[in-house]
Amino acid sequence: MLDDILVVDDGSTDRTLEMLAAGNGVRGLRLARNVGKGGAMWAGALETDADILLFLDADLVGLEPEHLRLMLEPVAAGEADMCIGVFRGGRYWTDMAQKLVPYISGQRAMRRELFLSVPEVRGARSGVEMALTHHARANGWRVKLVTLAGITHVMKEEKMGALRGFCARLGMYWEIGSYVSRQRCRRGARSLIRSVRRLLRAEQS
Repeated sequence: MLDDILVVDDGSTDRTLEMLAAGNGVRGLRLARNVGKGGAMWAGALETDADILLFLDADLVGLEPEHLRLMLEPVAAGEADMCIGVFRGGRYWTDMAQKLVPYISGQRAMRRELFLSVPEVRGARSGVEMALTHHARANGWRVKLVTLAGITHVMKEEKMGALRGFCARLGMYWEIGSYVSRQRCRRGARSLIRSVRRLLRAEQS
């Protein structure tokens, strides 16, 4: 099912790549500096020549081969341009978060050329899912939500402790909010430019 498995270490200091077992077919890519989630996904996409990319968060709990098949098959069959995996039946808080905002899920499958057609993901950091969702809507991608039963992930507060985890969560939300804010500013600027152009054309006629 998977021809190439790549773990991207986004400039971490926690010995991530040292944890990979030798000889299991998993490749590691270490980035010299932290570029954020979007930049790490972009670097990974450039590192492989796979036709279809499947992005998975590194802290998933309960992931099974069937989950991968559910996400990959609609893209491989040409039934969807992008599949987004949504947690169900893992635990309450992660289920609730994805019920409220499924489009920020990091579990996604899409063709490589489509992903690389969204260059703004490189600088989106934790806003990368919003960047992909916005681009998909703007360009008429066929997006399919796929239920990933029994999956959850380790929360930041569990990995880093209550205070550090909470601060990291705020930082993630800040990056998401910053991306959304930039997009709104750009749309506002484009709308203003269109209005000025219409006004100039009216004055000339």
